[in-house]
This record gives sequence, structure tokens and C-alpha cells, in this order.
Amino acid sequence: MSKDLQYYLQLPYRIVLYPSPEGGYAVEIPELPGCLSQGETKEEALAMIEDAKRCWLIDALEHGDPIPEPTSHEEYSGRILIRTTRSLHRALVEKAREENTSLNQFINYQLARGIGYKPEKR
Repeated sequence: MSKDLQYYLQLPYRIVLYPSPEGGYAVEIPELPGCLSQGETKEEALAMIEDAKRCWLIDALEHGDPIPEPTSHEEYSGRILIRTTRSLHRALVEKAREENTSLNQFINYQLARGIGYKPEKR
């Protein structure tokens, strides 16, 4: 199968939109390094990133540069195995008990909080 422009345009690349300090919105596609744009409104920024993506892909195809494909959410099982010291394990268990929650839920909450993660709304 030939991977042409249409192939790449159909892939579900992740788009990150955030308020710009100068006003308006900045938008990027993290899997395509340097593929970013901006707009005065969310709608304009999202339209602009589609144009930037098309230009990024055309340039990469013309120059024979590698084009990363989006990572799939299906690649992540949600299971993490971690080794830690006994003293940290004990402290985590004690803190989870204080919070009246399971160790797994406590660690999950602390990890999410530590990176500023906010779950997607459904």
C-alpha cells in the first residue's frame, strides 16, 4: 500500500489546542514536530492546523522525510507495574488508608495530580 498524502491526511493525529499568552489560540500536532499554528478563535486555530498539517505532510513527502504515524490509545493497557522501596510502599499504604481508598486508586490519583492530568470528559 502506497502511503501518499491522502493516507496521512486520514490518520487521527492528536491536536492540542491551548490559549496563547498573546491572545487567541495556539494549536499543534505533537506527532509532527514543528507542525503548529494559531488563530484568533478556537475554530480558526483548528482550521489553520489542518492547513499546517497538509503543508507539513506535503513537504515531508517531497523531501522523503520520515512521517510519524499517530500513536493509538489502544496501545496502552492501563496497567503499570512498578518496583519501589519497602518504606515507600508502607507510606503509600498508610496514606491510602487515611484517605479511605485503595492503594491503586490513591497512587492513580497522585500520579494524575502530579502531572496535572485531567480526564477527558465524555
